Amino acid sequence: MLDTATASSVRALERYCEDMARREAANFYWGFIALPRHQRTSIYALYDFARQVDDDADLDGRASRDQRLEHHRRRLRDTRPGDSTDPVMGLLAIAMRRHAIPLAELDMLIDGVAMDLTTTRYETWEELRAYANLVASVVGRMCVRIFGFQDPIALERADELGVALQLINILRDVQEDASRGRIYLPLDELKEFGITESHILDGRVAPGWHAFMAMQIARARQLHATGIRVTESIPKQPAVCVRTMAGIYLESSTGSRPRRTCRYGDVRGSPRRRSSA
Repeated sequence: MLDTATASSVRALERYCEDMARREAANFYWGFIALPRHQRTSIYALYDFARQVDDDADLDGRASRDQRLEHHRRRLRDTRPGDSTDPVMGLLAIAMRRHAIPLAELDMLIDGVAMDLTTTRYETWEELRAYANLVASVVGRMCVRIFGFQDPIALERADELGVALQLINILRDVQEDASRGRIYLPLDELKEFGITESHILDGRVAPGWHAFMAMQIARARQLHATGIRVTESIPKQPAVCVRTMAGIYLESSTGSRPRRTCRYGDVRGSPRRRSSA
């Protein structure tokens, strides 16, 4: 038992985070329901924190958004484990201690969310992958720490799986992002296939679109094939959860195209752009 919180007060925090995850992301909630309680509630606290950060970034006002993200950084540093005045962070602080989650990895998550305040284009795949590492792969790393792992290569596999799932997320959300003036696709690769920014922003299918999408889907599948091997290095129960949810994501990657309404039912029920793992 942590010296800063009684068992009953920790259970109250767990119920809060469980309720929030079930309310905001029913599929995500049920996807991890079979995990042991400490692992399950740690995952929910991580999801809830990511949700809070993402929701604040989506509110209007650039200056106030910057301030809100800075507020979340202060929460990471100032909240004591078991703090009932901030139930999500109070439980996440316990999870950080219990599962040795580095503060730097949660900071990276906020860094990725902050990129959306300033970056609307990615010139190359390398730039887009760096973004995916911040908003998705780092979440996968933290999940692996919660699950427990035998071989450090599990963290590398989590990185690859996170990029794969984030790329699928992007491919399924092309026109919704475009409606916000954002293109989460490598501009140099679009150019190779004769696709312009105006094609994307206007929702028009360029002649090279299907070939471009085939290349991106193949990339996602290759990353998925490597990343899913993370399940070889984590316990059986969470491995089943990861394979199931990642498999649903992979199957959803077929047939994506630009269209006026491209919103999809996110298997996680998670924030639109973050936390793919």
